[in-house]
Amino acid sequence: MLNPHKDRLERRIVGSTNRWRIPKEPFCGDLLALSQMCKAVGVDFDDIMKNPDKLCFSQIQDFFTENCKNKSIQSREPDVVLECMGSKWDLHRSQLSQSETLTKLYLAALAQGTGSSAKDVERILHDQSPRKIKERSPMKRMTIYLKINDPAVTRVAFATALKHLYLSEVEIDLNDVLGVLASAHILQFSHLFQRCVAIMMNGLTSSSIKNFYLAGCKYKEEQLTTACEKWLEMNLVPLVGMQVHLRKIPQELLHKVLKSPRLFTFSEFHLLKTTLLWVFLQRNQKAQTIPNLEAMQTFFSSFPKKCCFLEQDAGQSLMPLFLCLRLHNITSGEDLEMLRHLNFFPESWLMRIMASHYQALESGGDMAHLRDLDTQAVRFGLHLNQRIRHTDLGLSSTVLEYSPVSLRAERLVKYEIRAQTLVDGKWQEFRTNQITQKFGFSKPSCKSHTLKIQTVGTPIYASFAFIFPVS
Repeated sequence: MLNPHKDRLERRIVGSTNRWRIPKEPFCGDLLALSQMCKAVGVDFDDIMKNPDKLCFSQIQDFFTENCKNKSIQSREPDVVLECMGSKWDLHRSQLSQSETLTKLYLAALAQGTGSSAKDVERILHDQSPRKIKERSPMKRMTIYLKINDPAVTRVAFATALKHLYLSEVEIDLNDVLGVLASAHILQFSHLFQRCVAIMMNGLTSSSIKNFYLAGCKYKEEQLTTACEKWLEMNLVPLVGMQVHLRKIPQELLHKVLKSPRLFTFSEFHLLKTTLLWVFLQRNQKAQTIPNLEAMQTFFSSFPKKCCFLEQDAGQSLMPLFLCLRLHNITSGEDLEMLRHLNFFPESWLMRIMASHYQALESGGDMAHLRDLDTQAVRFGLHLNQRIRHTDLGLSSTVLEYSPVSLRAERLVKYEIRAQTLVDGKWQEFRTNQITQKFGFSKPSCKSHTLKIQTVGTPIYASFAFIFPVS
């Protein structure tokens, strides 16, 4: 004979009365059971009625934990004491789950006290029902210990990190963010760690770029190191290169930036002066002001004349930096004279630069030996702080004394236009394709292609790179 109650749903006792609910299933309309269950776990019935499925058995622990955090955590006595950095910090065990380190320390201490393994204790805590959580008698305060050897972690930074166990929007001062980041790393507090990274990416300055970059390398945080590299690509010449903070830039970072095709510079000579200044500041650690070009020239010329600075012991390790520069694109006779008397570059480098210019002049300006626009092109940049029209520009009539002039009516040019700006912490990049175009004096050949952009970012870093191919 078939069981007439075959389809009856199994139900489970909730609380201390003979009420029932369906285990491991979403809400199915049993309001009496739902009401009794809410009373058992201490949650508001009206709130649950807005979404009864929250009390599905598989979700109840998360809901209960969140409910305790929001409503009753401040009224309960601390039940965990953390001894660290010579201080004692009162915590609640319900908040420890945000930190993998504190959770492991707590489980290990609990296992030691109960004689069970840490894995067994973790399983027991994970499998506890809401009824047991509610009815369990208060546990004895437990002390856990954490030793920190990282000098970047200060008491203030560590206290800020612990405060984040309770409040998600604690203000982090930019001066303390490195210490909070280090604390979050030690605590294995991933949410706080990523928040610190975001603050650092949005707070890059000439004074902070070094420490933020080194922190990104230390913790292998690629998005932070990439943000530092990108920021320095735009600001090395127009900003950092005008301050003594340039001294702090690590050589590894400077080398990466000098190799980048996105590097912004007003001209190749501006980039050369910035790189020479970095070397000068490395060699003169007490200098607190930016020297002029004549002072740097006097300094480098003071070394023995038997060999140039880059060929001496102090300069050989710096050679990769200057190999990144496009010295063949320095064309001013006055600037070339300065290079010759600087006693900085090997004679073979200077001869190669002069030979490049001679060949270009012999062929009417064609750069027959240049092919790659990303690594060899002549580059110029504009730093735009306001919206301007082309008709607003006043072109200077001054012509440099040693500037070459082409008498050709037409010129074949391979070029690219690029514009970059920072918006809401992210770099926007606009660029044309690599264009090969014949320029002349009459329309339409007298105008380049137009790069049109739409952005609210400022300043805008606009760059123009070109090569004169063989016509």
